[in-house]
Amino acid sequence: MKKTSKLGQKFSRTWIVIAVGLLLALTLTACNSGSRTPATARANTPQAVQVTVAPAVKQDFPVYLSGLGSIQAYYTVSLKSRVDGQLTEVRFREGEHVNKGDVLAVIDPRPYQVQLDQAQATLFKDQALLRDAQLNYQRYKDLLQNSGAMSQQQVDTQKATVDQMEGTVRNDQALVDNAKLNLSYCHITAPQSGRIGLRLVDPGNMVHASDTNPMLVITQLQPITAIFTLPEDQLPVVAKQMRKGPLEVDAYSRDDSTKLAAGKLLTIDNQIDQTTGTGRLKAVFTNEDSVLWPNQFVNVHLLLETRKNATVVPSAALQQGPQGTYVYIVKPDKTVEARQVTVATTEGNLAQIASGISPDETLVTDGQDKLQNGSHVDIHQQGPSGGAQNAGNPGQHTPSPGNPGMAIPNGNSGQQPYSRDQRNRQSGPPNSGSQNTGTSSR
Repeated sequence: MKKTSKLGQKFSRTWIVIAVGLLLALTLTACNSGSRTPATARANTPQAVQVTVAPAVKQDFPVYLSGLGSIQAYYTVSLKSRVDGQLTEVRFREGEHVNKGDVLAVIDPRPYQVQLDQAQATLFKDQALLRDAQLNYQRYKDLLQNSGAMSQQQVDTQKATVDQMEGTVRNDQALVDNAKLNLSYCHITAPQSGRIGLRLVDPGNMVHASDTNPMLVITQLQPITAIFTLPEDQLPVVAKQMRKGPLEVDAYSRDDSTKLAAGKLLTIDNQIDQTTGTGRLKAVFTNEDSVLWPNQFVNVHLLLETRKNATVVPSAALQQGPQGTYVYIVKPDKTVEARQVTVATTEGNLAQIASGISPDETLVTDGQDKLQNGSHVDIHQQGPSGGAQNAGNPGQHTPSPGNPGMAIPNGNSGQQPYSRDQRNRQSGPPNSGSQNTGTSSR
C-alpha cells in the first residue's frame, strides 16, 4: 500500500509540471502574437515626413548687379602754403564744416607787405621818368616839324627812350601785382565747401611752398561718391539701361546685411581693366546723414531692372538633379510631386521661375532629402524669421476645405510678397563663394 501511494504522488506531480509548462507556453504565444500585430500595422502605414513649405507668389522682382566698392569724397583738397613764412593764425576747428572762401589760416604777411611797398615805390619813380621822356619826345618832334632845329636822329632816339621807359613801367607793375598776389597767399582760404580733417601744422611753425605734406585736408562729404567694379560682360547691359533713365544704387555694409544709403549711378569708366576683366562705375549719394566716409568699404547693389508680375519662390526650394532643376510641389492629398522648373534668374534667396509652377502652388523648402514622388508630408509653414512652424494653430493643422485631414499653409493665396530686407533677415550675409544669375561674383 505504501508503494502504491508513493507512485500516485509521483504521477500527480508529473501532471502538475506538464500543466504548468503548457500554461506558460500558451501565455508566451499569446504575448508574441499580440506584439507582432501592431508592428506589422505600423509597417504597413506610410510615415509622414516633416517638411517646411512656402508658397510661390506673383510680385515685382528686382534684378540687381552687385560689386565691391569703396567710398570717395566728391572733392578732396590738400591745402599747402604757396609762400614761405611763419604760420601765425589757425581759424578753423578740426572736424568742422567750412564754406568756400572762408579764411582758414594766416601766414605772417609783413614781409610781403614790405615787398609790395618797394615795388609800388619803384613803379612810381619809373612812371615819373616815363612822363619826362614822353614830354621830351614831344618837344623834339615839334622842333623838327616847325623849325628844323632838331635832327631826325635825335627824335628817333628820344622815341626809343620813351619805349624803354614804358617797358620799365610795365615790369614794375608786374612786380607790384606779384607782391599783391604773395600777400594774398598769406591768407589761406577754402577752395571748396567740405569737412576739415585733423590739423597737420600748428601755429608758430615755419611753412614753405616746397613742403610735401599739406597743412590740412578738406573733403566734401555731401554729396559723396562710390567707385565699384562689375564684370565687363555686364557693362553693355548697364549702359543700355542708363540710356532709358537713371539707375538706382544701394550701398550696403561690409557684411552686406545693412543698407547704408541710396543713390544714383553717375557714369561708367572709359576703359576696362585687363588684369581683372572688370569695369569701374561711379555712383553718387547725397549722404545727408553722414553714414558714408572716404575710403570706406561697401557692397554696391545696382538695380538693373524690375520685372513685373514675376513668379517668385525661395531659392531653398530649388533642387538639382540629372534632368536639371526641380522642386517638390505639395498636392492636396498631402503628398509631394517632383516637378521640373525653368529658373529665369536668382537674387539672393529668391528665384524667378519662368515656367513649371503657378503662383498658387506650395513648395517644399526644407526636408527635400527625405522625399520622393508620392511621399506623405507633415506640413510646416516657413515663418517670417525663416524657421518652421505648424500651419494653423500650434499643435494642429488647418484642415483643407476639400479634405478635412489635409493641412495647408495659412495665407497661401494671400501671401505677402517677398521683400529684399526680409530675405536678408532670413538668410544673413550671403555666401561670398557663390554666384547667382544676374549677380556679379563677390
